[in-house]
Amino acid sequence: MQKVFGSCLCNEVTFEVNGPFESFYLCHCRRCQKDTGSAHAANLFSQSATVTWSKGESHVRHFILPNTLHKKAFCKICGSALPNIQMDGRLLVVPAGSLDSPVSIKPDAHIFSGSRGNWDHSLEQVKVFKELP
Repeated sequence: MQKVFGSCLCNEVTFEVNGPFESFYLCHCRRCQKDTGSAHAANLFSQSATVTWSKGESHVRHFILPNTLHKKAFCKICGSALPNIQMDGRLLVVPAGSLDSPVSIKPDAHIFSGSRGNWDHSLEQVKVFKELP
């Protein structure tokens, strides 16, 4: 069985995910842009994997945007995105950046690309630095 580990930025919350990820999407909807403060959310999805909180479950908070299906779990200390259960317990959503283990699958698709930021195009042409320039 596949097992991966993750944590928040301040490392007060740690977790493990047991089971496979079925999909990996980069979501460009406005809600995910606002949620992440970035071009898109990068989330892994599983209908069979489980999450176990190793440390700090009491620091996990949830936000549900009223009248929508948009849900976010985060560390109350540092604000880092964390795994959450959606669709009445049928779907585990794991922010890819929260994992400390390597991600074994590549993104399946960009979704809600109609909401993509006007600055989020042809990024492979932008200069690349291994560290702060």
